[in-house]
Amino acid sequence: MIDASSWRAPAELGRLERRFWIIGGAGIVLSLLGALLDQAQAVQSYLVAWLLWTGVAFGSFAVMTLHHLSRGGWGLMVRRVLESAAKTLPLLAILFIPVLLGLPHIYRWADPEAVAASAKLQEKTHYLNVPFFTARFVAYFVVLGGLTWLICSRSLRQDRTGEPRLARRMQNFAGPGLGIYVVISTLAAVDWIMSLDPLWYSTLFGIYFVGGHGVAAFAFVIPVALWLSRREPMSRALTQRHFHDYGKLLFAFVMLWAYFAVSQLLIIWSGNLAEEITWYVERIQGGWKIVGIVIAVLHFFLPFLLLLSRDLKRNAGRLAIVATLLLVMRWVDLYWQVGPAFHHDGFALHWLDLTTVVGLGGLWLATVFNLLGRHALIPVNDPNLEEALPGE
Repeated sequence: MIDASSWRAPAELGRLERRFWIIGGAGIVLSLLGALLDQAQAVQSYLVAWLLWTGVAFGSFAVMTLHHLSRGGWGLMVRRVLESAAKTLPLLAILFIPVLLGLPHIYRWADPEAVAASAKLQEKTHYLNVPFFTARFVAYFVVLGGLTWLICSRSLRQDRTGEPRLARRMQNFAGPGLGIYVVISTLAAVDWIMSLDPLWYSTLFGIYFVGGHGVAAFAFVIPVALWLSRREPMSRALTQRHFHDYGKLLFAFVMLWAYFAVSQLLIIWSGNLAEEITWYVERIQGGWKIVGIVIAVLHFFLPFLLLLSRDLKRNAGRLAIVATLLLVMRWVDLYWQVGPAFHHDGFALHWLDLTTVVGLGGLWLATVFNLLGRHALIPVNDPNLEEALPGE
């Protein structure tokens, strides 16, 4: 058995955590001040920020289950990062409370006056109503949070006991867990984004939402892995070949996200149905068209070209720059999806859009680093660890 104490987080992680608490606190204070001036705008901006960081946590859960199913060495080096991100689901559930309190400012179906004035909205009230929406939200987080606990608790027990059977048990939970995650994320995509325009629908939107989670997870993991690789003890574990693997996986998810995005556009555009096409028409006009072009270039074409390079994928610093760009573009993509539901006259960026994403991001990252610093940075008694470590 490997000594877990030799793989504890460096002291710098605690200082980094404190910095993010300060950044997050400052962003939240500014956002609260903005809410006093414009409550509707504050809640709308908050929703986009919450979707971004929740997407990273959901994606981390999905990648964690993929690691257990594949038992690849790539996942062992960042498993604790993925686990720490997934374990923030209870925090994200609590952080959704402002959205629940401000539902009428976001969703038309939650505004009694809007429902009373629209016969089409009244037809959807069996599904789109506040109690059922809230119940579904609670169910999503209880189920995913429970699965996260089942897997992560056994991962930590493996550190203490080294029981060989625990690897198989985690794999047994990971298989159904990944399927449940896809179902939950598909339903959540309908609830949190599609229902902003309750008369629009797309059969591909849920899997498009899932593809974004995969990009977000690796866009978060790679910079964290770079930071850890430059400090003991992870400088002894993370090597070029690990970052090469992460670069290939990031490339795969960028391709997957683009495939779903283009497929949805082609199907809806060729169908040319009024209840479907209006969603895109609004997003390819005026300032929103420019945002769409920026997403196409910086979320797909540029990362695609850069990640083709083997040398770039093996250069952790350059790979982290691409990953950080993609994390920013995940926010831009979500803003492009959500923003037109509130700004029908054209593109509009409010300062609260920035303070909310920084505030929530600071709190979320501080929590992740706090969880990461509590245990060994690698699963020290995993049966595949010796094969994954350099020189073995």
